[in-house]
Amino acid sequence: MPQSADAELDVFRQTVNCAAVLERMVGGWKLDVRESTKRALKYRRGEGEIIIVNHDGHGWWDPTGSAKGDVFDLVQHLDPLLNFGAVRKVLRGFVGMAPTYPAALRRKTSEPSKPERAPCERWAERPPLRRGDPAWTYLTKDRAIPESVVSAAAKQDCLRLGSYRTAWLAHHCNGAVTHVEIRSRTYKGSLRGGVKTLFRFGPVDGAFTRAVVFEAPIDALSLAAIEQVRPDTVYVATGGGIGPGTLAALHMTLRRLHEVGGALVSAADANVAGDRHATLHEALATEAAVAFERLRPPQGSDWNDVLVRRRSA
Repeated sequence: MPQSADAELDVFRQTVNCAAVLERMVGGWKLDVRESTKRALKYRRGEGEIIIVNHDGHGWWDPTGSAKGDVFDLVQHLDPLLNFGAVRKVLRGFVGMAPTYPAALRRKTSEPSKPERAPCERWAERPPLRRGDPAWTYLTKDRAIPESVVSAAAKQDCLRLGSYRTAWLAHHCNGAVTHVEIRSRTYKGSLRGGVKTLFRFGPVDGAFTRAVVFEAPIDALSLAAIEQVRPDTVYVATGGGIGPGTLAALHMTLRRLHEVGGALVSAADANVAGDRHATLHEALATEAAVAFERLRPPQGSDWNDVLVRRRSA
């Protein structure tokens, strides 16, 4: 590629905001001001269509699927018929163009708002998950998790029926709900105001010698189903990134494993991000003098993909 073309691509990456492209390239995408922050701008179009712009406008992802990337990927996501040359032509029209969201977010912060209620309070108000609930159907049908596993997780108070037909999946620490993840066919998010620790499914009395770590709670339940819920195993999920609360919870788990001569297993996704998580898991296990294993799903997939494919087969 000529040097001038390289320079132009760098200009696109540095000066074209994904939000500006999303607002103007095709019609219908509107900022959801209530659900947006400066670091994560949620745009909606139609029923269940969501794109979140992050990294100060240089990245984006689709919480209802697996699509994500930079501004080049976004243009092709919005119009899959465009080749790379056509994408460059589109992006030339967006160099230096500002999105409309700053004014909208300023209005949001200037308006009086109700105090945020703690996730544990909101969790306590939700009903237990039962067979026939929309969230039960989503987990057992769309996600292929066996009813026996969903029922066991509900009995351990890992799952509850959330608002708007969603499944709520709780992070616990010392018996208290600290964070709640929300999943449905059309939504992926979490309750605001919580602190990520660990989603846990497994022996309730702490009698485990094996801990398997995932990024997502649904993957934890999926491998539990594949392994027929091993009685020696606690299946835990970090909810993505590992913050201070999650790190502290992992250290507690590792101390227990060290005491019993157990093992930590990283079952993170089979992609670059998952491998980075696995590297961190291994470093934590090594520091705690705990045996480590990498349990990697087939290339390009997570453990729920494996479970769904098994049911289809």
